[in-house]
Amino acid sequence: MNTAKVDVLLGLQWGDEGKGKVVDVLTPKYDVIARFQGGPNAGHTLEFENQKYVLRSIPSGIFQGGKINIIGNGVVLAPDLFMNEAKELEKSGHSLKERLLISKKAHLILPTHRLLDRANEAAKGKSKVGTTGKGIGPTYTDKISRNGLRVGDILDNFEAKYEAHKARHIKMLEALKWTDFSELKEMEKVWLEGISFLKEFKFVDSEHEIHHLLKENKSVLCEGAQGTMLDVDFGSYPFVTSSNTVTAGACTGLGIGPNSIGNVYGIMKAYCTRVGSGPFPTELFDETGKTLRDIGHEYGAVTGRERRCGWIDLVQLKYSVMIDGVTELIMMKSDVLDGFDTIKACVAYELPNGEVTENFPYDINNIKPIYKEFKGWKQDMTQCKSESGFPKEFSDYVAFIEHYLGVRIGIISLGPDRTQTIIR
Repeated sequence: MNTAKVDVLLGLQWGDEGKGKVVDVLTPKYDVIARFQGGPNAGHTLEFENQKYVLRSIPSGIFQGGKINIIGNGVVLAPDLFMNEAKELEKSGHSLKERLLISKKAHLILPTHRLLDRANEAAKGKSKVGTTGKGIGPTYTDKISRNGLRVGDILDNFEAKYEAHKARHIKMLEALKWTDFSELKEMEKVWLEGISFLKEFKFVDSEHEIHHLLKENKSVLCEGAQGTMLDVDFGSYPFVTSSNTVTAGACTGLGIGPNSIGNVYGIMKAYCTRVGSGPFPTELFDETGKTLRDIGHEYGAVTGRERRCGWIDLVQLKYSVMIDGVTELIMMKSDVLDGFDTIKACVAYELPNGEVTENFPYDINNIKPIYKEFKGWKQDMTQCKSESGFPKEFSDYVAFIEHYLGVRIGIISLGPDRTQTIIR
């Protein structure tokens, strides 16, 4: 019986919690980093040695020499974007070919998937989800309707398979009255270059690979993309992504049993953000929201879109902690709150019928957050080297969150650099 467990690291809010930096802080402890879901719509930003990197599909363990990195079967992969990302990394001296394994069962994002994404959003009009237009949703739709094209298909009669998929998509686009095919030829040219580039990597059955590594007692960290509230089952549906972003997604996205899961690290910001459409109970539309956005540089790593900002929502976080089975919390961007006189945390919701609840409900539209107020610490924490340097007001804020959520906060981040990280 193998003793090694798979630890999981995931976001507990609506994505953008700062997973990239944390993976980079945690990876030295692990032999293997595996990505289990999502596509190139989610970017993990890492900053170190005065360099900034945005990873879209490649696991964040790529910067640590000698680690094995795996792209799991739950991921959807865009060959052209993957090629650009890999070449950028290789240019900066991070070689991938011997360190990155790709699951044969991962689904491919086709150029026509991107057109379908745009056509579907256009057809929805005002009720659009606010996708990144990268073709993620249509790729997962094909996967679920058993029409997908997978990485393993590259190895056998690929051209015919591709043409059949493309023809099917064009019929669907015509039915959606989509007429703009002007970019398709150019998209296809780069995409097919990406397919050739992919062939230089090792394709594996990642479920076997991970089990062999566990048998050898190798430690594995599973890295999720986006956040729990974007999960297709448990998030704020329909304003969600197309995959399972929760801990259970690591089981289906890599082929591991639930009894193999060890620690679950849940990442959250000291406040809350959301990108795109959908309900967001603690959203601030005033100067405070704008200040959070500016100080926190709250703009999408991949899209550059402004993020919506608000106070921390502990009702929502308690729900995520429950769904994910979180064993340790990691709090990011605490320093963004350094300048505020008063800091608020949502501790309950008032529902439209006047009922007050601490349970996250089916529908979070038209909910009124009930806040607890904290005195701000008004002190620059970016230079803190240990928790003994924390202002009392900040320590009180942390203690309250731990008590409310019932899980300890093990790591606190006080800036973008990997050195600005306090391990408690």
